[in-house]
Amino acid sequence: MVSYSSRIFTRTFPKSTAFGLTRTLSPFSTGSRLNQIRSMSDSTQFKKIQIQRDDNTFDAYVVGKENAPGIVVLQEWWGVDFEVKNHALKISQFDPGYKALIPDLYRGKVGLDVAEAQHLMDGLDWQGAVKDIQASVNWLKANGSQKVGVTGFCMGGALAIASSVLVPGVDAVAAFYGVPSSELADPTHAKAPVQAQFGERDNFVGFSDVKVGVTGFCMGGALAIASSVLVPGVDAVAAFYGVPSSELADPTHAKAPVQAQFGERDNFVGFSDVKTAKAFEEKLKVSGVPYEVCLYPEAGHAFMNKSPEGVKRRKGMGMDDVDDAVVELAWSRFRSWMSRFLSS
Repeated sequence: MVSYSSRIFTRTFPKSTAFGLTRTLSPFSTGSRLNQIRSMSDSTQFKKIQIQRDDNTFDAYVVGKENAPGIVVLQEWWGVDFEVKNHALKISQFDPGYKALIPDLYRGKVGLDVAEAQHLMDGLDWQGAVKDIQASVNWLKANGSQKVGVTGFCMGGALAIASSVLVPGVDAVAAFYGVPSSELADPTHAKAPVQAQFGERDNFVGFSDVKVGVTGFCMGGALAIASSVLVPGVDAVAAFYGVPSSELADPTHAKAPVQAQFGERDNFVGFSDVKTAKAFEEKLKVSGVPYEVCLYPEAGHAFMNKSPEGVKRRKGMGMDDVDDAVVELAWSRFRSWMSRFLSS
């Protein structure tokens, strides 16, 4: 029997895989694991906090200027690793200055190879992840952020788009290479402006008062999108290469502006590939919220990961490198989107 969380991303795949990767990719080397652990240990600029929602508490990582517009940054399927922290730190340094918050959707767990990441994502409580996004938006607004955006990459991109439908209070969404399934969120109901950026070589078929935004990458992108639907208080979402399933959030009900960015070479079918990105854009048209979907012809999945560790990991997964100019263009669009909807 396929679990609810697995069904979000496996409607076109066998039960054994969320993205169809483990049949062709090998786990990473021990050296790669050590590099990742070392990178995580250097995150001294982040403040670790705890956020309460329902009957449980989860950790989150905050960096940036006090009393600035907030941006929720949603992880890829790996978890809260060096890459999403690199993204959050960069976001916090954009003019005029932002407060970036990364909710730990995996509760402290980090995937160190493809099999582990897939296992973690398959076990994710997607409705719970949307609640985490809502709680993150609420925390930012209660702690000095008059406007809030949501961004995400890959899984986080899809959740960012979903947040434009499901999360009240989102002022803008900027998603990277991820589109939520119709079971999670229908973009035609998006309630926040949405920007989505994709690489045209992305082959993940079918598959990124102070205001608060939400962003995420891959799995985090999907959750960022979901927050635009499910999380009250999100003012903007910016998702990267990830789209939530319709079971989690219907983008046609997005309530916050959504930006989503995808690579046209992304082959994560049903999650962040070109067909999924374009179908997601059609749903955003119905939602009535401001949105932006960006496609990059030469980019595949996870094209924003440019740290040495991230590039090595992408190559280990058989993904082509992407020109730095593409990444800078995506960041420029992200910056413009969040500034537009989160500036006082």
